Amino acid sequence: MLKFFFPYLKIFFYIANIVLITLYVFPGSILGWFFFDNAAKQPQITSDFIVSSNHVYAFMVLSFLGYISFEKRKLIFLFIYLFSISIFLEILHTIIPNRGFEFSDLFGNIIGVLIVYFFYQIYNYFYNSKNENKKL
Repeated sequence: MLKFFFPYLKIFFYIANIVLITLYVFPGSILGWFFFDNAAKQPQITSDFIVSSNHVYAFMVLSFLGYISFEKRKLIFLFIYLFSISIFLEILHTIIPNRGFEFSDLFGNIIGVLIVYFFYQIYNYFYNSKNENKKL
């Protein structure tokens, strides 16, 4: 079942990028406008705790799609891209009307990228050690 989606994973990643960038640069909240008929109101998935949970979830999904879409040798570039876009998009809020730069959002973006990065590293460590044991 999952093998059916593998050829399309990069496309899902690129679409997720476009959706995320669109949500970020829209002056107000597209989701608030859609769900509440009020672009000034932002839907909240879970309550925030120091960082913005919505931003953590958004960048976790984007990072996960990226890490399963690209070859291992391109992952450092993917990590740099995800980290850079998380900072750039939040800084962009300083010039977008009805949006504002917030450190809690910025840290949420970065934490979302780092969570997936660390889980990916843990997965690779155990996967590689399992394959090393098979060789013995």
